[in-house]
Amino acid sequence: MNNIKQLALEVLQNNRVAVFTVAYNAEQHIEDVLNRIPKWVAEKLAEIYIIDDRSTDDTYSKAQNIQWSGEIAPLRIFQTPYNQGYGGNQKLGYNYAIQRGFDIVVLLHGDGQYAPESLPHILAAYTEKTDAVFGSRFLQRGGALKGRMPLYKWIGNRILTKIQNALLKSQMSEMHSGYRSYRVSALRKIPFNYNSQGFDFDADIIVQFHAAGFKIKEIPIPTYYGDEVCRVNGVAYAWNCIKTLIKYRLMNYEIFYDPKFDVRADMQYQYTSKSAKNSLHYHVRNLPIEKGKTLLDIGGGAIGAVSMAHAERGVDVTVIDQCNAVQSDVLKHYVVNLDEPWGGQFPAEKYDFAFSLDVLEHLNCPEKGTKEIFNFLKSGGKLYASTGNVAFFILRLMLCYGSFNYGRRGILDLTHKRLMTVNSFRRLLENSGFKVEKILGFGVPLLDMNGSSKLIAFLDMTSFRLARIWPGFFAFQILAICHRPDSIEDLMEQTFQNNCNTLVF
Repeated sequence: MNNIKQLALEVLQNNRVAVFTVAYNAEQHIEDVLNRIPKWVAEKLAEIYIIDDRSTDDTYSKAQNIQWSGEIAPLRIFQTPYNQGYGGNQKLGYNYAIQRGFDIVVLLHGDGQYAPESLPHILAAYTEKTDAVFGSRFLQRGGALKGRMPLYKWIGNRILTKIQNALLKSQMSEMHSGYRSYRVSALRKIPFNYNSQGFDFDADIIVQFHAAGFKIKEIPIPTYYGDEVCRVNGVAYAWNCIKTLIKYRLMNYEIFYDPKFDVRADMQYQYTSKSAKNSLHYHVRNLPIEKGKTLLDIGGGAIGAVSMAHAERGVDVTVIDQCNAVQSDVLKHYVVNLDEPWGGQFPAEKYDFAFSLDVLEHLNCPEKGTKEIFNFLKSGGKLYASTGNVAFFILRLMLCYGSFNYGRRGILDLTHKRLMTVNSFRRLLENSGFKVEKILGFGVPLLDMNGSSKLIAFLDMTSFRLARIWPGFFAFQILAICHRPDSIEDLMEQTFQNNCNTLVF
């Protein structure tokens, strides 16, 4: 027994493995494809299932009449109610694999373009820790051309794969092989039902696996081009693949949102503290607050590093938030429902300073939130409040083209309940009694998002400078620096209670 067979048998014995055959107008090849599956593999499979995508020939009836031995894996034949497309057919097949509780599903084309004889090599790779195994026609030098791949397809495949690798920051040898297999546990965790109905479904799922941090292993497979009919519009397919990667990159910058790339949609997104010198967090972290002063950090539970820096310098810090993320001996943390009256939810006092960094837009009623902050500050106390600028020039440009795309974070965060401009944010604070001393604009935090290359550093600085010059147009985030004047209650107390009464007859 050779090593590949031994490893493949090990995988077959320890996993419920199914072979999923996509078929469309494959009447001339479908029976041969199934018969070419090595018998010792077929005997150990949990199931082989074919989904005919409403072929216009006799593929479905041909598959139903295949003479199939009862000693090997059960063969099930299905037909879609109407044509779903290559991607739509895969969606059905993978959902079926999840429903049936398979551990591994192997995609096999019904037209015979990919060799069933390579199944042992696909399966053997699962003895290593991997989430998917793809067959590649380009791991063996010159193999694709020897297998009669047309030169124009070879060139197109090479160029497109190189572009996709650059956009995805990956190193795959081929992104356009249809010989694929997946751990079903990985498929459960990605939203593949949002993927394209067409051939670029395969590009979508690569991006999803990459975004989820799943490992894809490639193995060499032979190339075969025979009399099968190519149904791919090469130009449209290439454009759709590139468009998929561009959308994904834009989504990483939170400029665009597409649920098919939100592989962690069921997880609560954790906001992170920014450390670059031009960032808002860096500015607030380095404010000159005197030792011994009291500071209330509203909503700082997830990014407590901002107020933590002040606590470590001797400031008396209290953090209130709806989550319990900050655990430290140098500050106090209380879980508070910020949408309800704050009094009574924590041992409150009057504070010298307050931080409200990108919090007010998450509240059901920001007006009530700013009023609560006002009431918890001492007279003369300072508030540093920030929010995203919905009038940021990129959003204005996108709106010109009818795009108003919410995302996982950023200005159009899906959890934002109120969107602010510089003027509306100022008005919100002033209506609650604050005096706004200054509005500072901050650019896109490119250095925190993309590393420290010279180009990124230049763009980061440019964005920062423009935001300071014209916050209403160029600011990605805005920081309002306010002070709390005497309230009417303060003035009443100072006037009527702190002075001696003089009764004049």
